[in-house]
Amino acid sequence: MSKILVSYFSASGVTKRVAEKIAEAIKGDLFEIEPVEKYTPEDLDWTNKKSRSSVEMQNKSFRPKIKDNNLDISNYDIILIGFPIWWGVAPTVVNTFIESKDLTGKTLIPFCTSGGSGMRYAENDLKKTYPNYNWKEGKRLTGMENEEDLKNWIN
Repeated sequence: MSKILVSYFSASGVTKRVAEKIAEAIKGDLFEIEPVEKYTPEDLDWTNKKSRSSVEMQNKSFRPKIKDNNLDISNYDIILIGFPIWWGVAPTVVNTFIESKDLTGKTLIPFCTSGGSGMRYAENDLKKTYPNYNWKEGKRLTGMENEEDLKNWIN
């Protein structure tokens, strides 16, 4: 049986709740991708072009520092990577996580939370940015999915 890691970045708690639900449903381990400097409500103000999140997302090469976690992923076969949609894609802190680990040979499954944006553009962006990894189809989740729905999606 595959060993599964549910990793996630959550700025407001929505993605965290979904990730916890997934981990429980599929009996996976849970890991939070935490930036060294947490995002404040002001940082997340997407209507302010000078807010931290706006500035970061305008620079595709920007990589916010994440807490040193010494997470050993060698025993995991499948790694889910969850995030809220920012400007149509994954927040750059997710790129920091991906680039901090050797994901070669792992099956990667993205999932997102969003009030309205779909998953396709974010998923395609990850596949284009990291073409050498084994990506599977991702899913936009609302948190309303039941345990059976989550198990069926992962399987």
